Amino acid sequence: MTNLRGTRLSTQEVADLLGVRLETVYAYVSRGLLSSTRAAGGRGSTFDRAEVEALAGSGGRRRAAPQRTWRGPVVDTDITLIDGGRLYLRGVDAVQLAAAVGFEPAAQWLWTGDLEPAAFTPAPEPLAAARAAVDALPPSADLVGRLRVAVAAAGSVDPLRYDVRERAVLPAAQGLLATMVEALPVVGVQPDDGAPLTRRLWARLSPQPPTDRLLGCLDAALVLLMDHDLAVSTVAARTAASVRAHPYAVVATGLAAMEGPLHGGASTLARELLRGAHERDPRLVVADHLRTGRPLPGFGHPLYPDGDPRGRALLDRLADEPVADEVMDVVRGLVEASDLHPNVDLALAALGESTGMTRDGGEVVFCVARSVGWVAHALEEYDETPLRFRGEGRYRGPRPPQPVPTPTGD
Repeated sequence: MTNLRGTRLSTQEVADLLGVRLETVYAYVSRGLLSSTRAAGGRGSTFDRAEVEALAGSGGRRRAAPQRTWRGPVVDTDITLIDGGRLYLRGVDAVQLAAAVGFEPAAQWLWTGDLEPAAFTPAPEPLAAARAAVDALPPSADLVGRLRVAVAAAGSVDPLRYDVRERAVLPAAQGLLATMVEALPVVGVQPDDGAPLTRRLWARLSPQPPTDRLLGCLDAALVLLMDHDLAVSTVAARTAASVRAHPYAVVATGLAAMEGPLHGGASTLARELLRGAHERDPRLVVADHLRTGRPLPGFGHPLYPDGDPRGRALLDRLADEPVADEVMDVVRGLVEASDLHPNVDLALAALGESTGMTRDGGEVVFCVARSVGWVAHALEEYDETPLRFRGEGRYRGPRPPQPVPTPTGD
């Protein structure tokens, strides 16, 4: 190191000072733990020395974490492992699984550990209820909102929904996934009867006729996004399952937790970033985010300091598609300007932008895919002791007894 006493540090100097790898520094920037500025001449980034030292003194955190008096149960699971920068589904590398099998057999694998084929066909009555409820929504309703309505309506007419034995949950889950897809309005070419679920979903997201290779990209995205260990929405889904909520309610709970820009909505923010970088120099778009202290949507991931393997796999597939050439140029420009690794949200945004999907198409893909994981975790949770997710609050209000409040005003 040659500049430790200067006010600005290079990326390598920051890594040396913090004792981390370069990729971890990029992840800190993505998470908003550090801010950077492009170096003079536009080569590399520089960091404020005082800010870096403050981060080093906090052990990688700007603020001390709040004291915890209850951490909840340790959840034993056979479903997902994130280790060494890789994602494994039942011990199988998720990237390899996505390259080898389609979405429906992969869902069966996650649920049962078996690739036995199964038909994902909606039951007539739940589908009719879901379509009627979705059709009653105004045109301004977004697709994710329509999914939530479809799940609630379908569950309300299934008389066997409270049967949480595996033999009942599996066909209900297969039918629910198909219902979620087929309840959405068709915006593209109507698929043939009995088409794979991926083909049926494409017709609801993009007006463009799909090629087999593009369907393969969507299939891979669905498999790669099926589960990601105990993400926030999965904890919510398992909590619902712990009180023996039926599979429709479990999925509805997961969908509710997906709302917001920090989880399911991240791909929509990343797509806006792609559009902005298409219209302007990507370096200026990145600079705008750095100047305001905002993390760059679609870049970095705390669990993958060396890069999100899901995003890399999906972007590699897209790079071979002519329809994605222009979007991939924008992605490369953003990567070069930011010195960050793209994650799966950016890859999902690139898929949607390349194929003319609806604005929230990436969120729909995320929700449909992750519903598989929620069901898998529900199946595990149904075998656990009920009600094990109850937390313990630390009361901070006025000490009792307090007087009964009285109305104010006339």
